[in-house]
Amino acid sequence: MKKYVAMSLLVCSFLLVFAGFACAAEKLIVIITPAHSNPFFKTGADSSEAKAKALGYATKVYVHDDDANKQSQFFDLAIADKAAAIILDNAGADATIAAVQKAKDAGIPTFLIDREINATGVAVAQIVSNNYQGAQLVAEAFVAGMGEKGEYVELVGKESDTNAGVRSQGFHDIMDQYPDMKMVAQQSANWSQPEAFTKMESIIQANPNIKGVICGNDTMAMGASAALKAAGKNSVIVAGFDGSNDVRDAIIAGDILATGLQPVARLAEMAVEQADQYIKSGSTGQPEKQLVDCVLINKDNANKLDNFSLK
Repeated sequence: MKKYVAMSLLVCSFLLVFAGFACAAEKLIVIITPAHSNPFFKTGADSSEAKAKALGYATKVYVHDDDANKQSQFFDLAIADKAAAIILDNAGADATIAAVQKAKDAGIPTFLIDREINATGVAVAQIVSNNYQGAQLVAEAFVAGMGEKGEYVELVGKESDTNAGVRSQGFHDIMDQYPDMKMVAQQSANWSQPEAFTKMESIIQANPNIKGVICGNDTMAMGASAALKAAGKNSVIVAGFDGSNDVRDAIIAGDILATGLQPVARLAEMAVEQADQYIKSGSTGQPEKQLVDCVLINKDNANKLDNFSLK
């Protein structure tokens, strides 16, 4: 009789342990980012998903296409699915606040990567690149490439994205110190390569003597570079920001001067690691706002860059 009781207890213990593992495996992390057609955002989503799966979570990945309404719908799905956490690269610094608050009210913590929101105490973490520091690195390289003089153009990102303004400020806090450098055009290309190409075509026609183009991200830099090539202006200097493989290859080929590497893969991993710690302990052990420094990428180190990581 004692033998059967002992066996029953052993079986029960095994079932309880197995149930615990099953319960952990069923916990869901929802990942919401802008379009994966941009390799930067795809890397953020892929890195988040890989880290979450490695830590034993189920995942669902959504793309909001910078549409705050679509983003809100995905938050509703995450809440309905009783997600354990949300990893978010958001669709607007102001437009996102209500969605993150809604998740918080439902007991679901949100961990932001890449883009901040204009509120504190709503998200558990906001883990972003030091855009101002990175922009200054790029601007310093751009000024040196321009020989500290000449006409230049700035292509800025989406106005609803705080990163666009921060990077532009970082650029100008360096470039405006040089009186012989003159900005002849400043336009938003909304982070888009096709839009940057089209905008640059018009800018080139109106400003045939431009010597350089500084861009708020790499996709716009690629569009600007293509437009300059099509116009036969191969000597015009172009600089970007992100650290994509496309711009890496363009730097090695001599088509683009430099970019600022945002380590988005690491930002994404940090967010998931902190989400895991928060789920398990109720605290990340870190402040809400966390800045990660950028690295200048030029011909000296471009061959070490791969998928937004410096090897």
